[in-house]
Amino acid sequence: MVFSSIIFMFYYLPAVLVGYYLIPAKWRNLWLFAVNLVFYGWGEPVYILLMLFSITVNYCNGLLIGRYLPDDRKKARRILTLNIVINLGLLVLFKYSDLLLGTFNALFGTSLPLLGLSLPIGISFYTFQTMSYPIDVYRGNTRPQKNFIAFGTFVALFPQLIAGPIVRYKEIAHQLEDRRYSVAGFSYGVQRFVIGLCKKVLIANNIGSLWDIYAAESSLTVMGAWLGAVAFSLQLYFDFSGYSDMAIGLGRMLGFEFPENFRYPYISKSVTEFWRRWHISLGTWFRDYLYIPLGGNRKGLPRQIVNILIVWALTGLWHGANWTFLFWGLYYALFLIAEKVFLLKFIDKSRILCHFYTVFVAVFGWMIFQLNSLSQVSAYWQAMLGIRCAGLFSAADLFRGKAYCLILLIAAVCATPLLKNLYARLSDRVRGVLTPVLTALALLASTAYLVDATYNPFIYFIF
Repeated sequence: MVFSSIIFMFYYLPAVLVGYYLIPAKWRNLWLFAVNLVFYGWGEPVYILLMLFSITVNYCNGLLIGRYLPDDRKKARRILTLNIVINLGLLVLFKYSDLLLGTFNALFGTSLPLLGLSLPIGISFYTFQTMSYPIDVYRGNTRPQKNFIAFGTFVALFPQLIAGPIVRYKEIAHQLEDRRYSVAGFSYGVQRFVIGLCKKVLIANNIGSLWDIYAAESSLTVMGAWLGAVAFSLQLYFDFSGYSDMAIGLGRMLGFEFPENFRYPYISKSVTEFWRRWHISLGTWFRDYLYIPLGGNRKGLPRQIVNILIVWALTGLWHGANWTFLFWGLYYALFLIAEKVFLLKFIDKSRILCHFYTVFVAVFGWMIFQLNSLSQVSAYWQAMLGIRCAGLFSAADLFRGKAYCLILLIAAVCATPLLKNLYARLSDRVRGVLTPVLTALALLASTAYLVDATYNPFIYFIF
């Protein structure tokens, strides 16, 4: 079940909210835990057992770590190590086993059978969430949660279960026990959900159809390659940031405050800044639980370079079971290293140059992210650069460019804070009238699209 669907918006969500606010506050975590499992099991009921296993293991190990601290840190460290091995073992088994077996077969000429396990939805996200909890308990950053239902609610909370943001236990520990409810908070949640819905349904879906056209082309012109690449870059942003907006909005409707996950990354002036604005919760997770423990930038430049390579190799693989994702991670690692060593010194004098450089790197990078092999990436890059292409443009490119010009322009503007800043300049009185009207119209337009359309992909659903 995805947020941008009729069954979620008009059946599941209203039932959840009505039940949530009708029952006493002390039973609300139990209610959420139950409806979370319904949400997760809608498509794959069997994997509810896997999630319950993950919840139980991390819950029990968190209690054990808390019991042995501070007197026996050695034993607590052993439990933490075992917990990390179990979490990563499950992730490797379900997500990477076929990749590893296939690679082994290719390298050594063997014929080991692939397991063919289907990927549990959201396993990359909830594995990182559960794994961070006992680490924080060990570090003394949070107390062990003694209530199994409260911990289970944190892990399986449906707004952020499928695709984040990656919410760490310590960020909402107090909210699991004492949430604040208000009409203003609920209204903001509705508005934020509708904004995300519009980004996903009205922008991402419409632009995505342009990418699909060029992704299927066997021979690309320069214009066609760039139209496709820009379309996918915008589709991915509005698809994922829209989902994050919907998750944050749903959280507010339930009294939770989730961290922001996107801050207009395409206005960045460096690749470093771009990754401080894109998928923020993932970047901070890797920073706090891998980069800093490895030494960060505290042990000299050579060690920092090695740490960046390790972090970004794993960041790439986290996204998918294909060696192209490893290449994608290393691609960004090289630019991040170059910026720290010398690159920014040469381009920092021009804000426009910095911006175009960053967008250029991102657009090229998304082709590694989306295409299935390095040979496809190479062919697409060559077409973008005018090498081995079908010419500069074709009549079909001009037609498609004209047909998609408006939605591309709207997407480009909405990828910046321009409209948000202009809206903020209006008086409180004007915004008080406009906000509910615009929210209702946006919800109506999005619903009309969902009723009529058959194209409604969600890119990050597979991660």
